[in-house]
Formats: sequence, C-alpha cells, structure tokens
Amino acid sequence: MKHRIVVLGAGYAGAYAAGNLARRLSPLDSEITVVNAEPDFVQRMRLHQLAVGQEIKAPRLADVFEGTGIRLHLARVTAVDPERHVVTVADATGGGEIGYDTLVYALGSHVAHHGVPGVAEHAFDVAARPSALRLREHLAGLDKRGEAGSVVVGDGLTGIETATEIAESRPGLSVALVARGELGARLSGAARGHLRRACDRLGVTVVEHTTVEAVEATRVLCADGTPLASDATVWTAGFEASPIAAAGGLEVTDNGQIVVDRTMRSVSHPNVYAIGDSVHVIGDNGRPLPMSCGSAGCTGRQAIDAIVGSLTGRKVAKTKLLHTYNAISLGRLDGILQTVDGDGQAKPKCVSGRKAALIKTGIIKGALWGTSHPTLGRPGRRRRLAAVPDARRGSGRATA
Repeated sequence: MKHRIVVLGAGYAGAYAAGNLARRLSPLDSEITVVNAEPDFVQRMRLHQLAVGQEIKAPRLADVFEGTGIRLHLARVTAVDPERHVVTVADATGGGEIGYDTLVYALGSHVAHHGVPGVAEHAFDVAARPSALRLREHLAGLDKRGEAGSVVVGDGLTGIETATEIAESRPGLSVALVARGELGARLSGAARGHLRRACDRLGVTVVEHTTVEAVEATRVLCADGTPLASDATVWTAGFEASPIAAAGGLEVTDNGQIVVDRTMRSVSHPNVYAIGDSVHVIGDNGRPLPMSCGSAGCTGRQAIDAIVGSLTGRKVAKTKLLHTYNAISLGRLDGILQTVDGDGQAKPKCVSGRKAALIKTGIIKGALWGTSHPTLGRPGRRRRLAAVPDARRGSGRATA
C-alpha cells in the first residue's frame, strides 16, 4: 500500500509543503492529500487590503494542484486523532474520516481575543478571508455615511498595516491605532520615526501606553476609563493556533501551537509534523520563531527535508531557523523593512518609504507565484520510499 501523507491547510506553509513533497517523492509508493476548507488560496498577507475594498487574487486550489498528483479535499477539519492516525472532516457530503501515515499540520492561526469582553460580539478582524470581507462590507457602509471613525486595537505588524491601509483607502473615515506601549516598540529608532511620520501624514491618531478593557458596539473602553468612539473596531491584538491539536492530545503550548523537535516533528506523536503558525519551535537564536510568513517558509522547508529524509532512508538535512526581517506596508506607496540581528532585536538601520513598499510587494508576489506553482517543475528523479513504518499495521514495509 502507498504511504499516505495528509496535509491539513493550504495556506502559504501547507501548499508549499504539499507541492515540494510531491516534487521529491515518487508517486509509485506515496500519495499526498491536502485538506482545506476554502476552494481558493487565501493571500493572508493581503487581507488588510481586501478589507478596504481592493481586489486580491485568489487562485483556485483545484487549478494550483492540477497535474501535480496531489489530491485536494475541500473540507473543514473538525478533529485529529493521532492515536488512530485519522482526521475527522466536515464537507458538502457530511464528512467522515481520512486516514494518514504521516500528517503535516498547517492549520494556521486565528485572532486571539485574550478574554476581553465584547471582542467576539462587536470587533472585526483580518485574520481570515470571511472576516476580512465582513469588515470590507461594513467599512463601505461607513464610507457612505461619512463622519464615521474606526479604531484598530493592537500595534503589531497586522495592526499597523490595517490602520494605515484604512486611513489611505478610506480618507473619509477617522482612524485611531491603540498601542499597549510605545508605537512600534520592537522597531529601531529610525523605523519608529518613519512610522510616526506616516501615521501623521495619513491622519492616524495614535493612542499609546493604553490597554483595552472592553469592546462595545460603538466604542472601545480603555483600562483607565477613557472611551474611544468607534463605528468599526478592528481587533489585531495577537493570534493563537487552532484548538484542534490540543483537543486531539498533541502536546501544545498555552496558545495552541504544537511543540516539536528541531525537525518539526511533534514531541508527543512522531508521525505528526507541524509548520507555519501552528508550530512552536526554538529558532537558531534560542528563541521561539514568531508567527510570520518567513517562519512558514523555514519551518516548511525543514519539515519537507525531515519527511523526505526519514521516508527515503537518507540523512535529514537541517534548514536554518532564523527570523531575519519584518516587512511592513504603510499603505500602497510606503513601508518599512526592518532587519533583526541574531538575538531577534531590531538593527539600527532600516529601509523605508517607496523602496520598502516595493520590496514588500516583491515578497508578496514571490509567495503567490510559489504557491501557484507548488511543484516548481518536476525533478528528473523523485525518491522511492525505503522501509518506513506503516501506521495501519504498526510495522515496517519495504516499498523501494
């Protein structure tokens, strides 16, 4: 029987991993299935643009995987049972179970409410395509009314990009950005200065050293009692992983990320690999890799090398696990490229302005091209499998 590899999620990390596994493993003794809830590829790095009314490409996954040998199963993952080696899904036909021998968990992350009252009921977010479209519709309605205001809570990269994008694309709206500490605290002094000037230019009001205590339908309540009027509160105060891994018994962190070894293999269930926002892994600098597109790339590469190596009986190559820069868009014509050192701290210098915006655009286009061409051309030789454990029988089998 063929070795069954199931990839959960077809975002940046999942689509990349599935394509490269198909590129490197022989289809004679392996099969790859991708499970994804949406029929289209979602450019998550551009959802703040989608929310303000811009048209964002969304390639059909059926077209992306056509001719690759990868099976696409459109379904929502509802549970993972790593003891029985099955995934439970819900789809148009009612759903069922999908068995696997190797599982690649790439379900990404969603917005973290942090227990703040009213966020679930009243706030918007740009963590997924449906929620970004919901915000888009709401902002369009506010634009027609005029005299409306939006409050973006959280000054991480997503919050900064969302606030400046709304301000540039919807100049009729007033925009406030709430920061727990100093605006752009993790950036260099030069980058913080450029960010503040960009907010001034776009008319974004910055509220610093402020914690939000509650979100209501028409206002945000700060911990010091100050109310901020808001016709559209956008919550960007962090992300957390899906609870599915924890519910299935995988070892996870407090925010739901799967704990893995250096090769992205689950420390509790060795035939499960985690990548992208779903994984908690210590980088080469001794610190956990942040949730980011860059982390999706290096964790995906390491998992691919580990799976190919273990299945084909070859040495597992080690990929560098480094977070080297943050690329931040400030509207369509401005941005910041902030490099970080080996300790994860911002370097003194940064690239800003139009040049940084072009670099960010290039990164996004490159990520989309890589996803749209998942096998990147077929190699002259795809590896046959060696003796590997069969999850259905719990023993080794020779397939090469």
